[in-house]
Amino acid sequence: MHVSLRFALCLPFMVLTACEDMAVANDPAARAELKAHRSCLRAVEKHTGVSGGVINTTIPIVETRQYIINVPGIAPWTCYTDENGAAKQLIETRL
Repeated sequence: MHVSLRFALCLPFMVLTACEDMAVANDPAARAELKAHRSCLRAVEKHTGVSGGVINTTIPIVETRQYIINVPGIAPWTCYTDENGAAKQLIETRL
């Protein structure tokens, strides 16, 4: 019974993820960007132990493969990725 309840609770999130992936299916640049976003969000969550981070889209970024992650309750983090979209370096942003 627990498995079916867990599946039912996760289903809406799985559908949203699938829709997001389908939206960029024919755009290699958008797929790479989405992969980098996910990699950075996972890396920051793993490093800080805080979930719920989001990509900051309001601060202009001039470097390629650099993302700012807003994390609830703590300072933002800057994430640098490699050419494959994998998070390689995290830096806590001091304001």
